[in-house]
Amino acid sequence: MLTLIRKHKITTVKRLVILTGLFLMGYSLSAQFAEDALRFSELYRQGTARSMAIGGAFGGLGGDFSVLSTNPGGLAIYRSSELSASPEIFTRETTSIYNGQQREDSRTIFDFANLGWISAKSLGRGAKGWKYYQLAFGMNRLNNFNSNQYMQGPNQDNSRLDVYRAKANGTPYTDLESGYFPDDLTPAWYMYLLDTLPGTTDQYYTPVPYAGTLQTQRINTKGSINEFLFSGAANFDDVLYLGASVGMPYIRYFRESFYSETDVADTIPDFESWTTSEYLETFGFGINFKLGAIVRPVDWIRIGVAFHTPTWYFSMRDTWHINMSSDLEWFSGDTIMPVRTYKYKLTTPLRAIGSLGFVIKKIGFISLEYEYTNYGWAKLNARDYGFGNENANIKNYYQSTHNFRAGTEWRISKISLRAGYALYGSPYKDDLNDGMRQSFSGGIGFRMDNFSVDFAYVYSVKNEDYYLYSYGDIQSNAVNNAFTDQNFVFTFRYFY
Repeated sequence: MLTLIRKHKITTVKRLVILTGLFLMGYSLSAQFAEDALRFSELYRQGTARSMAIGGAFGGLGGDFSVLSTNPGGLAIYRSSELSASPEIFTRETTSIYNGQQREDSRTIFDFANLGWISAKSLGRGAKGWKYYQLAFGMNRLNNFNSNQYMQGPNQDNSRLDVYRAKANGTPYTDLESGYFPDDLTPAWYMYLLDTLPGTTDQYYTPVPYAGTLQTQRINTKGSINEFLFSGAANFDDVLYLGASVGMPYIRYFRESFYSETDVADTIPDFESWTTSEYLETFGFGINFKLGAIVRPVDWIRIGVAFHTPTWYFSMRDTWHINMSSDLEWFSGDTIMPVRTYKYKLTTPLRAIGSLGFVIKKIGFISLEYEYTNYGWAKLNARDYGFGNENANIKNYYQSTHNFRAGTEWRISKISLRAGYALYGSPYKDDLNDGMRQSFSGGIGFRMDNFSVDFAYVYSVKNEDYYLYSYGDIQSNAVNNAFTDQNFVFTFRYFY
């Protein structure tokens, strides 16, 4: 009889949430937590194959479309117009170790790292003064979210249901029935993963009273941040190169998470397994401004500086829903919670870049670049919610980072050989996590009079811990994730 009552009530709850979802926030999805602000603040720029082959260290040299996203002063180096396109194959391999069990997964996609148009015009003012001006429009990719993760291992210490129980204790069961916790407690209640202790209305127990389940989680993500750019620049006497960009980044992020706990040893009475699936889509559109300059004090040295304002994502939208199911000795069922949408704003931190380039006649160059940003300056906001706790967590968890890029190119007739390295510092305070990323790159280019083909290969590594759940003193052991990225990029350029 109890099963029938709850099955009946869950239909009522679905209707209630749909009707009141426009008026009550009830928002507990992890998409608003601090790690999501970090995700959209971190930039691992792509662009042209030439730039990627030298580690992205083009800010002090210029003459490449990628500088529109780093130092737009480099646009002023151009003396001819150009069209460029950079198709790429991207692969991310993930190795996850959880409680002694190792699992691997991967994802491969085809996309475009760059599309660009540059127009350069002579001002015709003789040997002195302003010589050229340039206009440019196009797209550079700033980050890639495509990944598949597979994590699995036994847990003898606790269960994710312990988190639900701890969160529910002290809350009347009528609140759970009424749909106030649609992301976790409400579906857990209707799937009999939470129930009240005899004689109480706000104290709970779970069907997993002690540890001993096989825990599995798969997380599949896809999407990117692509930045559309309008830029202008000018060349003063081949000594000072000034430029500015209006950047309009566009976020597309999709996440599917499948989590389960299974009694594979058949040691928990009346319990077989339970599963929860979460689906999230995030879209965002923002704007920023970049100013840059290159100074050439002597023919063989170029010094670059650039400043990026914060990016104001004035239109962020999350759409999400969850499914939950349970398989108990006396009950088996599933529930699908309503799809919900929430709009908010995100501000990501400003950046400062300094570059130094050494040009060795017409046979090659060496380029160095430094970038500073502070991820603790990211901020979330909305009309109906202040994100006070989340913004406090951002400041407490994240720190300033010092990123370094270096690269070189050497020409042999019409062929150019390239190599590069990039180091991105950890954004985490107090060794909360690793998060440092290194990239090793190389490439080759071939140029004719009005056409060029470039190829780059980039190999990147990053280690980062992940927790299946964490609430108060209830926490899973860390999953040690090792990410290996490979980019195979071609750039085709036409000069006119």
